Amino acid sequence: MKRFDERDVMFSRMNYSPGSPEYEDYYMRHPEHKEIDDALRAMPALGEEGSATYHAVHSPLVGSAFQFLSDIKGLSEGVAADDKTAVPSPQEMTRLLKGLAAYYGANLTGVALMKPDYHYSHRGRETANYGDVIDVFHPYGLVFAVEMERDMILRAPGIPESLAAVKGYVDAAVIGMVLSYYIRSLGYAARNHMDGNYLLIAPLVAQAAGLGEIGRHGLLITKEFGPRVRLGIVTTDLPLTADNPLPFGITEFCRICNRCASSCPGKAIPMGEQKNIDGVLRWKISDTACYQRWRMLGTDCGICVASCPFSNDLDQQKVDAMASSPEIMHQLIREFNQRHKLRPVVREPVDWFTDS
Repeated sequence: MKRFDERDVMFSRMNYSPGSPEYEDYYMRHPEHKEIDDALRAMPALGEEGSATYHAVHSPLVGSAFQFLSDIKGLSEGVAADDKTAVPSPQEMTRLLKGLAAYYGANLTGVALMKPDYHYSHRGRETANYGDVIDVFHPYGLVFAVEMERDMILRAPGIPESLAAVKGYVDAAVIGMVLSYYIRSLGYAARNHMDGNYLLIAPLVAQAAGLGEIGRHGLLITKEFGPRVRLGIVTTDLPLTADNPLPFGITEFCRICNRCASSCPGKAIPMGEQKNIDGVLRWKISDTACYQRWRMLGTDCGICVASCPFSNDLDQQKVDAMASSPEIMHQLIREFNQRHKLRPVVREPVDWFTDS
């Protein structure tokens, strides 16, 4: 599989200021992105005045949390203690770290054997390390998922949805910091991959660790919460016991369902079959169409997450059985469509938000 360059990520591209060395280098190599990217930069930023959901008091609830994440992301890396502590077996250390992650709020945990393909090829999010080759790989990835509150997500594309999303990033970042600080105190290398400072494609690692499968919308779908999760990963050289991928029929389910694609206001999610892209069969999302809708709305939209049947408390016994029973899979989709003609929505305001 071809490794993805972080410089091509939309969030990276939006950081390239016109006239800067990064801007000049990137658009020299990718002139096809320049016109649309410049147009996007000219739109109000997320949470800023001029976007559809802007609220002088509520919008900063989201922006301030992202600022906090930006302020702490430099702590993702650190130096391990000089002396290695004698630790129990990989099985025992895996159990301990999963337990610690759960104690700090992780809803799902798993361990993946890391591959270079899971990582970006080059860094691109920050000007300080723009273009740096990523060539240091830890053998293990401890993956954890935190649930985003359903009733907040179902208020998509409003500010409550974005607040739930950024809270998920904050929760995952804190869990990852605690785990990585602890592992380094034992004398082993550890890196916290968190919002704004991932060196890898989190859904790929989470899928390898058995937390779920990647769906039509490009997000990890878990059995328990669907795509209504945020992911954190700590990579390390501390020996751990890896989990196995646990496919449960998501590719076939998404082929039939199409809810996210039909409800996407930006038409960023493709209908139809997967395509061979760089040697991998997958659905390719239009990051430009998706992000343009974000800038228009002033939030991260979230309609695809809210509309996914797996975000909405499906019968777990049927979910467990659907991979081996096309009839049960069709039944799950049929029952969801009968309950929700369009998509599940919570229209009541959040009771602790101000009225003005």
